[in-house]
Amino acid sequence: MSIEIKQVSKFYGAQKALNEVSFSIKGGEVVGFLGPNGAGKSTMMKIITCFITPSEGQAIVCGHDVSIDPIEVRKKVGYLPEHNPLYLDMYVKEFLHFTAGIHKLDNVSKRVDEMIEKVGLGREQHKLLGALSKGYRQRVGLAQAMIHDPEVLILDEPTSGLDPNQLVEIRELIRNIGKEKTVMLSTHIMQEVEAICNRVIIVNQGTIVADGPTSEIRNLASSKQQLIEVEFDGPIEQEELLSIEGIVDAKNIGDNIWRLSSVSESDPRKTISAWAVKHDRLVLTLKREEQRLEDVFHSLTK
Repeated sequence: MSIEIKQVSKFYGAQKALNEVSFSIKGGEVVGFLGPNGAGKSTMMKIITCFITPSEGQAIVCGHDVSIDPIEVRKKVGYLPEHNPLYLDMYVKEFLHFTAGIHKLDNVSKRVDEMIEKVGLGREQHKLLGALSKGYRQRVGLAQAMIHDPEVLILDEPTSGLDPNQLVEIRELIRNIGKEKTVMLSTHIMQEVEAICNRVIIVNQGTIVADGPTSEIRNLASSKQQLIEVEFDGPIEQEELLSIEGIVDAKNIGDNIWRLSSVSESDPRKTISAWAVKHDRLVLTLKREEQRLEDVFHSLTK
């Protein structure tokens, strides 16, 4: 395993930020580490990257305990924190040479050139970091995190503040990195997780509340509730829709268009169709909505 977390707890005085958290991540996985603000995400990432030590339990990265052998862990881990720390008065290439020097790499110039090409900084390599856009600064942050060829990459809000075009580029870059590295990604953007990650871990109040493949986690919501969008040929009252067997909520989302929530174990579209026929209502469209990761996140962390 690239990362093994065993019964890890972290206390800040009387406050417990993490409560006996356990999980493991194997090589080649891209894992979304999700949770509301204050859930313990950044604390866990700081433990894995040796910025802080656990109060209880054990965190092992590539076979090395973060509390016993932090130097070896740091050699194996690349880290891009939420607020990307850069020396803005340095040039791109100069900064990457500086970072490579800290890691005491051989053939520094070759490695810097490889990273500049890998993250798409070719045209920007001679610019001051302070003159770069947010998107290119994030690329520099990814380059410094990967320059020593780590086995594990920890990314905390890597696309925060990017415009739509930059989002697409950085997501594609992270997806490609995930083919070679173990990636642990923290973000509040659910679409990003669905686009990049093949596994999701959701933490709330310092405790893991869900862990599994992205598709399975998304289906947690559909196992409890199904969403149906239905359009009628004329006005209809909410009370009428709530009288349908299994329907627990009805929201009007447009002219005669309703989103219905059903707790029925069978396909609620059959029940809705039968009700419409019985009450002489004409249904124009009727479709079941695919559950979103965001729905699961809300249900588990609210």
